[in-house]
Amino acid sequence: MLNPVQLGRNSGLVVSELCLGTMNFGKPGQGHQGDWTLGPDEARPIFKAAIDQGLYYFDCADTYGVGACERVVGALLNELLPRDEYVLATKISMPMGRGPNQKGLSRKHVLEGVDACLERLGHDYIDQLVIHRHPHGVPGHIEVPIEETMEALHEVVKAGKVLYLGASSMFAWQFAELQMTALGNGWTPFVSMQNHYNLVYREEEREMNPYCSKSGVALMPWSPLARGILTGSYKGGFDGGTTNRSQGQDRARTEGLYRGPKTFEIADRVVEIAEKYGKTPAQISLAWLCNKDEITSPVVGVSKVAQIEQLVEATTIELDPADVEYLEELYEPTDNLLSIGYS
Repeated sequence: MLNPVQLGRNSGLVVSELCLGTMNFGKPGQGHQGDWTLGPDEARPIFKAAIDQGLYYFDCADTYGVGACERVVGALLNELLPRDEYVLATKISMPMGRGPNQKGLSRKHVLEGVDACLERLGHDYIDQLVIHRHPHGVPGHIEVPIEETMEALHEVVKAGKVLYLGASSMFAWQFAELQMTALGNGWTPFVSMQNHYNLVYREEEREMNPYCSKSGVALMPWSPLARGILTGSYKGGFDGGTTNRSQGQDRARTEGLYRGPKTFEIADRVVEIAEKYGKTPAQISLAWLCNKDEITSPVVGVSKVAQIEQLVEATTIELDPADVEYLEELYEPTDNLLSIGYS
């Protein structure tokens, strides 16, 4: 059973130790992840199992399934729980159509995008709105003045449509600039950072993680299992995919994210440590994160009820410092993905 935790030192919001990422729920065949998407009937038992295990923090995005994810997640939560018993986050920024204003973080898209999220979710308000990237962080998007973005985000909070703000993957200096812009103008700051961080991509340890820890911002890494690399979905290389996701169109995205020279050697060490503890590789990979004081609520994705139960158990595993050192020692600096595109 998961424990409730405060979402950073700068908010009074209490969330579960794990957040359920919902990118794989929606309408099968629709969106960039359509070949491994589960529909509402397949998602329902997973949501029920999560709730039974004390997981009540759910994260989605408008772009997942081009809106289909929000419809499924919103409907299931309305069906399964009273509104005040869960925390719902969604994200905006990515393209939702071909129109030039159907993406980004302009005032127009923030205001219209939030209203569209609420309609699809079937909710009156969103607990946490996350900007999917920095206003200048997506190739092909115009560079909106950050003052415009931050004021628009403040407006949706003051309108009661959003309660808290979060951000995702950007440079630490960019995040600090956004925070200082908000604070300097009396606007709503961000209380959390969803960044890309796991055993085979640790570039965030340089600046973003220390900045958030020092400033009281909750860290909730996405892809804590490296899109299956750290669970054994890839057997020693990208050619060895064993799941629908690792064999489908998502594989190219995974290859683009994980360029480190020792990626699969680190994954092999995870298997070794898992055998030592009598646990699964996924549990050890997640436990490595959860053992770090600065981490609040990793965003996990699952496709089976049994995976929920295993990942919840992972939050209770304490790794010996020598085993942590063994897992970490092979890592070599790699391309910062934000420098060559976006993470």
